Amino acid sequence: MEKLPGSEYLPGPIPPTPLDRQAQKAGQLFSGLLAMNVVFLGSAFISSMIFNQVAITLADVWILLSILKVLCLFWIIYYLLGTSQQPHAVLYRDSHAGAIWIRGKFLLLFGSCSILLNVFQIGYSTILIHCKSRVEIVFPSIGILFICTQVLHVTLLEACLFSLSHSWECGLMLTIATNLLLWLLAVTNDTLHMEIEAQLREVERRFAGKAPSQPPHWGNETALCTCPNTTICKVFQKGYILLYPFNTEYCLVCCSVLYVMWKNVGRRISHHHVPHTKPKFKLQGVVFGPLLGAVAVIIGACVFMMYQIQATSLEPTRQVFVIYYSYYIVLLPLMSVGAVIGTIIHALEKKELDTMKNPTRSLDVILLMGAALGQIGMSYFSIVALVATDPRDLLNSLILSYSVLLIFQNITQNVFVIDGLHRRRVAAAAEGKHTGQAGQLTVAVELPGEQETTPSSKQENGQTPPGKEEDTKEEQNREAYTSLSYIHTYSHLSWRRRVLREISFFLVLCNIILWVMPTFGAHPVFENGIERSFYGYSTWFVIVNFGLPLGVFYRMHSVGGLLEVYVTA
Repeated sequence: MEKLPGSEYLPGPIPPTPLDRQAQKAGQLFSGLLAMNVVFLGSAFISSMIFNQVAITLADVWILLSILKVLCLFWIIYYLLGTSQQPHAVLYRDSHAGAIWIRGKFLLLFGSCSILLNVFQIGYSTILIHCKSRVEIVFPSIGILFICTQVLHVTLLEACLFSLSHSWECGLMLTIATNLLLWLLAVTNDTLHMEIEAQLREVERRFAGKAPSQPPHWGNETALCTCPNTTICKVFQKGYILLYPFNTEYCLVCCSVLYVMWKNVGRRISHHHVPHTKPKFKLQGVVFGPLLGAVAVIIGACVFMMYQIQATSLEPTRQVFVIYYSYYIVLLPLMSVGAVIGTIIHALEKKELDTMKNPTRSLDVILLMGAALGQIGMSYFSIVALVATDPRDLLNSLILSYSVLLIFQNITQNVFVIDGLHRRRVAAAAEGKHTGQAGQLTVAVELPGEQETTPSSKQENGQTPPGKEEDTKEEQNREAYTSLSYIHTYSHLSWRRRVLREISFFLVLCNIILWVMPTFGAHPVFENGIERSFYGYSTWFVIVNFGLPLGVFYRMHSVGGLLEVYVTA
């Protein structure tokens, strides 16, 4: 734990008193109730828009969310400019908080893509202003300001311990609720895709010589618009569709970081929790993991492109589904075996469990377990539908095997990641000490050669007293013996670290390709038609809309957890 620049005069973190704990609990309860009411209100608006598109329109939902965004903006700006500059507002920076995946490049990547998404939406709505509402331009404009200030806010204060302030807790919870509602709207609303499909149907009707149909209303006061045959409109349209998944990920990532900040309000850490040096990501010592992972990514990309080309036709072929599920059936057992081996190695290690209270790690575990329920739930629904129909059919048997393997892979990977996150990292200071000793051995070996080529060295060494020279030689021999002993021990024990890193990196690449495929359009679970015909269109649509976003988030969150395991192995 480190002090922040404005808090050097503070005496240090002290254990909270019972009165402090009571005040902290009261603040968390009040702010939690506030967030719960905001989420319920927003969910009621979004549900009404879905089921009753006349009374509540999409524009009404956007107005509500715009109001929430403006309130969050005022609160963030007020805190950054006013409250955070006051003494004792930000006490300490928690060196244990903040996993790798929610820091730096990942958060900036999702935020930048979300900003670009809003820019494309503004451009698309501006071109079609004759049939679009003004709200469709104002809403993404406010969204750009909201994302910029939120990224700045989160980047500066994500790992801080704050003084107890109920207004700070309520502001954090209001921002969390707003991001949750934005994610819920992004998952349930797909107006632009509907407009594209309606445009394609209209073209098909014209080619068939039929009269144009009346465009329906999709939760908006205006009819569906047709993008003119211009390059700029197509660029805005395609860019919006391509960046759409990053916005949903950004909302969930921000919710995770803000939740950790909310848990750190009024939190104190005792003196004996000495901070570790921050581990760095290095590719040293790993070969097979990146190699096998790269093969999986390349093959997966080929399968994905083949699926996208064939599945976007009016009648997807049966062969493309067979290839897609066969790829999963080969990859998922490899990932499961790697996770099981990694868990066994964790059990064989002598590392102690890190039992210190850590809000970030607790949240990581909850998100891993909760997000995995999406894929596991859809898999169980698929198993019931396939067993009840015809499990002996080739495609049905492949989907059945895929569902069973997916459940097993999610469980084994969760156990491996959670176990790795709770393992105490080997002290970096000890490693630095051994590294320094190995460096001293190298110097001791190279010095004689330098003395032979440098005359001045001989003269200086010649002036050294004989007794001191003997002591120097004994010390060098003792250092050489110590370093050689350490190198022998390290080479004997480091195979576990190497295997853990190979497995972690392999699983990172596999989860990346399994995130890319459903994120950018490969949805055979809905397009194969088997479960849809068994449960009915509406029921299966609700199941997929609930499970698929959670599955996408699970893969990205697993990448972060696996990188944490890789670095701290």
